[in-house]
Amino acid sequence: MSVYRAVFPVAGMGTRFLPATKANPKEMMPIVDKPLIQYAVEEAVAAGIRDLIFVTSSSKRAIEDHFDSHYELESKLAQQGKTELLSLVKNVLPAGANCAYVRQPESLGLGHAVYCAHSQTGKEPFAVLLADDLIHAEGKGCLQQMIEVYEKTQCSVIAVQEVPLSESYKYGMVAVEASEGPVYRINSIVEKPSEKETPSNLAVVGRYILSPRIMDFLAHTQQDQKGEIQLTDAIAKLLQVEPVYALKFSGTRYDCGSKLGYLQAIVSYALAHPELGTEFAAYLKNRREE
Repeated sequence: MSVYRAVFPVAGMGTRFLPATKANPKEMMPIVDKPLIQYAVEEAVAAGIRDLIFVTSSSKRAIEDHFDSHYELESKLAQQGKTELLSLVKNVLPAGANCAYVRQPESLGLGHAVYCAHSQTGKEPFAVLLADDLIHAEGKGCLQQMIEVYEKTQCSVIAVQEVPLSESYKYGMVAVEASEGPVYRINSIVEKPSEKETPSNLAVVGRYILSPRIMDFLAHTQQDQKGEIQLTDAIAKLLQVEPVYALKFSGTRYDCGSKLGYLQAIVSYALAHPELGTEFAAYLKNRREE
């Protein structure tokens, strides 16, 4: 069994980027010339995902529109002979991919958002991708690396990276069995522990492959002190009945949920852009020399 469905929780309000996200979803914020959500979708499709399930809210209609056809624009570009732009617009949704949209009626956390997709995921394993975490990998993308682990283990897989212990309060943190890596069996997982309480320096980032049994645990996970249903808490329960693995993936993660990480991603992707890279690098060099 492999993984052919992916859930994209995109219902968050993006308060850290206000006022930019007052009317525009944070997932639609561009990295050079593509929105964050498109990078996540392209990573999923490149890994063999066919069914894309977006968990949205009433303010996220722009995401649905982005992956829909825009006949007026396409017709205009065709009439003007702008074939390259027409191809870009028509291929926003890669061939063979299917989109479904479900609403998260209340803002009750990541675990609740994932559970909102239970009618779409069914009894099969599925991936979860958070667009805030933009991951650049040479060759195989992060999700492709994870799916290869899943196909060998037939168990849930979580992407992790090493972080300073002082930053453990920002992440779900895992304790793992000794291994030469990059694949580790997880012993425990805890949501945003303090530096003194964290079980390791391995932090969960926004890529998951989850057993369908996770939905049973999410259905009975209680809200935390903030009123949220944490995916981490449900994974901790899943660990008690079946193995869950961590993959220290190969690639560079940009935390685009923070302003600094977002700017770092823009600079890195602009420098690598085939049209802009050389000129942009020269611009940065001149700024340093001023």
